[in-house]
Amino acid sequence: MISAIILAAGESSRMGQLKQLLPWGGTTLLDWQVRQARLAGADDVVVILGHAEETIRASLASTGTDARIAVNEAYLEGRASSLRKGGEAVDETAEAVFVISVDQPRPGWVIRRLLETWRETRASIVLPRFGGRGGHPTLLDGSLIPDLRRVTDRTLGLRALVEANQERIATVEFPSSSVEVNLNTLDEYQAAHSAFKRGDWAEVK
Repeated sequence: MISAIILAAGESSRMGQLKQLLPWGGTTLLDWQVRQARLAGADDVVVILGHAEETIRASLASTGTDARIAVNEAYLEGRASSLRKGGEAVDETAEAVFVISVDQPRPGWVIRRLLETWRETRASIVLPRFGGRGGHPTLLDGSLIPDLRRVTDRTLGLRALVEANQERIATVEFPSSSVEVNLNTLDEYQAAHSAFKRGDWAEVK
C-alpha cells in the first residue's frame, strides 16, 4: 500500500487566484497532480482541502478525479495542521507515504524514482535533489505515520522529521529543476507552465 497526501488547503493569497484550479496539462493543477500520483504507483491519494473547499471539491468531481478528500478546518493555523490531517487520513497499513504540495507540482516519473529508491534502501525518508540542493516531494516510510500525525509548525513540521532521521535518509539526484519549483506568484506559475509545455519536465533516462 502506497499512499499520497496532496496539500491543497491554502488561500493562494500571493497568487491572487486559486492555485488548485490553475490550468495545467489539459486539466487543473490539482487534478493533474492526483493523476501523476496514480501514475507513479500510489494506491491511495488523499487531498487535503481547506480554503474554498466547496469550489475545489466541485472541480475535482467535474474532472472525475480519483482521490479521497479530507477537509482541514484549521488550515489557517499553518501547513502543519494539513500535514496532521493527512497523517490521520492515510491508511495505517501504508508502507510508504509521499507528501506533495499543490503549488509544488511534480511529474509522476519523479515520484516513481523516489519510490524505487525507497524500495531498494528501505530508508525512513527519501528526498530529491537538484544541483546539490534539496527539493520536493518528501517520501516517508510508513513507520513515520504516527510522527506525521504529531507535527506542529512550532517544531518545523516535516523538517523536524527529516532532522530526526538524518541517518536513515536516502537522496535521489535529478537532472531537472522541476523538483525545486514553487508556484507562489503568477510569474512563477507562468514560467513553470511554459517550461512544462516545452517538455523540460520530461523524464531523462
